[in-house]
Amino acid sequence: MSDTGPRRFKTIAEFHQSRGLPKPDHPQISVIDVASMPHFLEKETGLVKDFYSIALKRNPNVRMKYGQQEYDFNEGVMFFMAPGQVLRIEVDQDSPVQQSGWMLLVHPDFLWNTSLAKTIKQYEYFDYSVNEALFLSEKEEITIVNIMQNIQQEYHSPIDQFSQGVIIAQLELLLTYSDRFYHRQFITRKIANHRILDRLESLLANYFNSDQLVTKGLPTVQFIAETLNVSPNYLSTLLKVLTGQSTQQHIHDKLIEKAKEKLSTTDLSVGEIAYTLGFEHSQSFSKLFRNKTNLSPLEFRQSFN
Repeated sequence: MSDTGPRRFKTIAEFHQSRGLPKPDHPQISVIDVASMPHFLEKETGLVKDFYSIALKRNPNVRMKYGQQEYDFNEGVMFFMAPGQVLRIEVDQDSPVQQSGWMLLVHPDFLWNTSLAKTIKQYEYFDYSVNEALFLSEKEEITIVNIMQNIQQEYHSPIDQFSQGVIIAQLELLLTYSDRFYHRQFITRKIANHRILDRLESLLANYFNSDQLVTKGLPTVQFIAETLNVSPNYLSTLLKVLTGQSTQQHIHDKLIEKAKEKLSTTDLSVGEIAYTLGFEHSQSFSKLFRNKTNLSPLEFRQSFN
């Protein structure tokens, strides 16, 4: 990445121009056949777009990075970027880029006063990292491409009072299918996903068995995700699919397990136990314990007498 920082694109027209494409037919939404882009990528580029970008690509010589995470696009994959996210792209200059795929660009202004204006933020995969891309089967890829082409066909047609509504409906359909395909991926990529779950359990066990609870307090979801090298939203969604619980719930379960152990095997007071578990105030510990067990810490301890 250059010393001047990432290159920012405020409009879809600016992005079209940078890639040698004609002006977009609609200023706020564009579907691009990646193979038609005369200027695909520079040697090393940092990109920031002020609009949503949904890409389905096959680029054998392209590596994309968020921080230290790297992904090689040797297969057909989808990834999603919200406005303001930074993407770093590196191209292998020893062999030509063989780009193919589709890009859908949507400016937030297009969503104004529609159902998607708020609900698009509920699709957590916009916050996933590139290494957490969505792998599509051939059938799934056909579904996504068909929707993108339907959107393209609609904004190429004469605009009337139904145009925006039709495009929004297609966008919602695309996002819903993407949600479905991600959940399928969480289930089918069992080995990789269960390795993450095993690492999570090991990380929490080591953390709770050390003095980090006293010195640092409860581990945050952000800390857990960074340690596991995944994005927070990806981790929580993965865990919900695999276990029915979010990352935060896993942290609390480990905490309650440790609290029960101390309440049943030591003579420490509730306040002392709360302190060893990273709580500044025993009332906060007691409230969480009751919410999780329907018993106060003292009631739980007395049940062993």
